[in-house]
Amino acid sequence: MGCLLAVGLLFSTPSLAFQQDSLAQETEVSAVADTVEEGDVDTAATELAATDTASAAAGEAVAATTTTTSSASSAATAADEESQIDPQVYKNLTYYILLFLILCTIVAIVCKVLSIYDLTRKMNGRYNPFANNTFQSVLFLIFLVGFLAMLYYGYAVWGSWAWREAATEHGQRIDTMFIVTTVIITIVLVVIHLLLLSFPFIYRMRSAESRAYYYPHNDTIEKIWTIVPAVVLTILVLFGFFTWRSITNVPEELQKSAIQIEVLGEQFQWQVRYPGNDGTFGKRNYKLTTPMNSYGIDFADKHAWDDIQGSDIVIPVNKSVRFHIISKDIIHSFYIPDFRVQINAVPGMTNYFQFTPTITTEEMREKMDDPKYNFVMLCNKICGSGHYNMQKNVVVVTEEEYKTWLSTQGKYFTEDLQKEFASADSGDAKELTTASLN
Repeated sequence: MGCLLAVGLLFSTPSLAFQQDSLAQETEVSAVADTVEEGDVDTAATELAATDTASAAAGEAVAATTTTTSSASSAATAADEESQIDPQVYKNLTYYILLFLILCTIVAIVCKVLSIYDLTRKMNGRYNPFANNTFQSVLFLIFLVGFLAMLYYGYAVWGSWAWREAATEHGQRIDTMFIVTTVIITIVLVVIHLLLLSFPFIYRMRSAESRAYYYPHNDTIEKIWTIVPAVVLTILVLFGFFTWRSITNVPEELQKSAIQIEVLGEQFQWQVRYPGNDGTFGKRNYKLTTPMNSYGIDFADKHAWDDIQGSDIVIPVNKSVRFHIISKDIIHSFYIPDFRVQINAVPGMTNYFQFTPTITTEEMREKMDDPKYNFVMLCNKICGSGHYNMQKNVVVVTEEEYKTWLSTQGKYFTEDLQKEFASADSGDAKELTTASLN
């Protein structure tokens, strides 16, 4: 206890000294204020008048000296403020060190009491060297019961919170694969823990005469625990492979009949482009990227003149949608959790993902009992400091609402871009004017 008190005084001394200095400064300031309030105002006024009658040259010299002194004083005050450490830091450090030492002392005392208890039982002839084996194995059983209870709680409570039905056709196949995998993993988890935590109790050492039975080798057991996991994992891998293949290998006629949407990822936002009436995206070229044409669209390609810029990703329900996923700078990830959609956006190449939504946003809000719920498209690759901000709403509507929304969106080929392009190629000015009217 003397050591603890000494350590406490050692760490609290700087804070006490700082508090004493602060108290002295406050007392000095209070004394000056009291003097001014008690009647020294006239004297101060007389001295001020005498100062005002000094010569102009002396006044300039005094002013310069005062400015220099004031600057030096301000710098010294700022340096002092920076060098001072908040007294609370010392208090917190002292508190945690003392708490740690007290905990160590308590543990040491408990261990000493237990050793004295064992020594007393040995002297009385009642000491059982195997009692601790039973005690620890019972703790294993208690942990096993708690583990199984928490596992059930996790599935019953948090499982329903984290899991909801997929909002796309292909999402149902992914959910089936996920459920099968989860069931197999859960069975293995429970069986392994039953064996692992019950065997210490069943086979605990109970007497000095008992000896452990060593079972060094058994070909049958080794074959079982090698072949069975290999077969199960192979089935799961093939299951996942064929599921993914059925989702990504879309027949060519279905690719062409789907609604085409291009999504460009860049730090730290998504841009969405819809083809115009011609149904074809205009070409892009990164060399054409300018402050006004951040997408790098090649407006020499007439297919680009009617391309539409979407504020959000809006798609019609029960209609196949094909996304063209690209990146402007680094690798991003096109990820829509509710749709079971995820694929990388890689610079220099185009990835595709085609799916059919089955639930509108309004239906999902009613189902979730949340009027503000939205499907969200995220970036699932950590791409920099603004990664958290890379998200865009995905709105699923009826086909009529989709057409109405699409007609209200602006084109990428704005008037400013038309002027910029026309100045580079004045020969196409007439065609640009026609394009702006489409």
